[in-house]
Amino acid sequence: MTSSTTLAVALVSGGLDSMVAAARAREDGHRLLALSVDYNQRHRLELAAARRIAKLLGAERHIVLPLDLSEFGGSALTSDIAVPKTGVGEGIPVTYVPARNTIFLSLALGWAEAAGARDLYIGVNALDYSGYPDCRPEFIAEFEKLAEVATKAGVEGQPFRIHAPLQHMTKADIVREAARLGLDAGISWSCYDPAPGGVHCGLCDSCRLRAKGFEEAGVPDPTRYAEFY
Repeated sequence: MTSSTTLAVALVSGGLDSMVAAARAREDGHRLLALSVDYNQRHRLELAAARRIAKLLGAERHIVLPLDLSEFGGSALTSDIAVPKTGVGEGIPVTYVPARNTIFLSLALGWAEAAGARDLYIGVNALDYSGYPDCRPEFIAEFEKLAEVATKAGVEGQPFRIHAPLQHMTKADIVREAARLGLDAGISWSCYDPAPGGVHCGLCDSCRLRAKGFEEAGVPDPTRYAEFY
């Protein structure tokens, strides 16, 4: 593959979902550009994981783009709001970062157009997740429509495709997909609020969903948790 049209931009946060989505881009035959956003999130461990994942998948380039969303606040991940540890509840939790996936996909779209890529990959899913509105199928579909009218490439008849290959998977399905792809899930990072020693807390929504996924998939969980829910 030598044509730039076979490039894909994958959003790589450092989490299991984004790792699997980026690996699917490779499996689909694309050369990989990996984009991570340093938005001054609560900890740096997920960015270290993103670097490991980009290297593992052989990304031709990995950009860690600084964009300080803590200036806006409004989320437990970007301000001094406690991360919930009592279980996945109803409604949109305080770990929601306002418009995060809209911002991230916009950045990925800009890089894709500049690089000549027409495929973007994002690891959202709408089954076992925390209820974020920007993980839902209707958001992905509408953003793809937006890309068609918001870019030079789109209005000139070169539409972008937004791939969310995990959209309708449970977390157990995603764990099985990681195993099928031969990925080392242990290099990914999911926890919102790491415990001392740099291990997963085991109690935040993301840890609970991760542990539940491995358990239901019947796949050994390589994650080190400080506590178990």
